Amino acid sequence: MPHAAPGNDAPLNELKADLFKALGHPVRVRTLELLAAGELPVSRLLIETRTEASNLSQHLSVLRRAGVVAARREGNAVHYRLADTAVSPLLAAAQAVLVRTLSANRAVLDGLDGLAGITTPGVPGLPVAPGAPGPEPAAHRRTAYRSLPA
Repeated sequence: MPHAAPGNDAPLNELKADLFKALGHPVRVRTLELLAAGELPVSRLLIETRTEASNLSQHLSVLRRAGVVAARREGNAVHYRLADTAVSPLLAAAQAVLVRTLSANRAVLDGLDGLAGITTPGVPGLPVAPGAPGPEPAAHRRTAYRSLPA
């Protein structure tokens, strides 16, 4: 079996990017999270995703083309399931990254809470370093625009 030349991962990278594009909508992510628990009929997905039938149908079509979900018909009902069990750990990994990122951002925001008493003169709530000059008084400001004729 022939192997790709080392460093020539462009086609694989493009396929990965296509997969992430298919996952790139909140309704699709929510749908996959629901299907991670098991197969569901479209009627249940409509309720859980709180979206219109035509909208959900388009999202499911994108996921089907990407090979992420599979469908089966039972009478008049269509049931969806994850096509590959690897989707669940992918969603879990994304959530773990977000939790770590948001935790780090929370730490930064908590650090900014120490600046709560320091504000920029003339701009309520905007932090400024102690001793930094405030805006110049209005009487001394130069305007960068001309008055337009009425």
